[in-house]
Amino acid sequence: MNARGPSTLFQAFRAPPGVELSIISIAVMENDALTWNLEELMPPSERLIFNFNSKEELKKWHLYSDSEYGGLSSASLEITDAGNGLKGVFSGNLSLEVSEGSKWNITRSGFCGMRSKKFDGFIDLDAYDTIALKLKGDGRCYISTIYTENWVNSPGQLEDNSWQSFVFVPEDNWYIAKIPLSRYLPTWRGNVIDAKLEMNQSRILGMSLSVNAEGGIPGTRSGPGDFRVEIDWIKALRTRPGRVKAQPTNGSVFALV
Repeated sequence: MNARGPSTLFQAFRAPPGVELSIISIAVMENDALTWNLEELMPPSERLIFNFNSKEELKKWHLYSDSEYGGLSSASLEITDAGNGLKGVFSGNLSLEVSEGSKWNITRSGFCGMRSKKFDGFIDLDAYDTIALKLKGDGRCYISTIYTENWVNSPGQLEDNSWQSFVFVPEDNWYIAKIPLSRYLPTWRGNVIDAKLEMNQSRILGMSLSVNAEGGIPGTRSGPGDFRVEIDWIKALRTRPGRVKAQPTNGSVFALV
């Protein structure tokens, strides 16, 4: 391959946010090819996606529950200070009951969730392989959801694609749950899509955390009643020491391979 000048390479590759192109180190190899100093360009090993340390941060989220469809569950999202800094608290009550005279013919109730408002554009997590959540809970099993741009459902549908994984939150202790992105399964309205699909990690629109009265991981707390989980932060991690390749085709400089 013929060596290309730096200006051509700068046009072909975009540096990640916060990285000045002037620090890119280019070396001419014996075969006249160019190689990048990936140590300088490589994204950090973790990326903070959400923090829950202020009321302003909580404005990035909205609540939902079966009450929108005639159910009687309820939820709140608040800030608390338990002596170790401000944290978010997602709590409420799960009910299997349905209000009388509801116009909605719902088949199940007993669910609540908190969903982030859509990002301004997309966030690109191609360089990461794991989602981490720092939580303190009640022994229930929660559901972590990632929303991506719609390309699985039929064209023209407004629903985002959703990818879900269970996350167990031990009772009364802070816990960092680490979920490999490969464990998030494609779902549609709560049901797993029985097809081999791959998440487009460069086109992420938002996230959510939800809880159901029924189902989940066997042996965890379940059923109607109160729920409560404290949330410190949500991050993306790069845990694999693996290779990172330059990939200018999807808007991201790096992707794990």
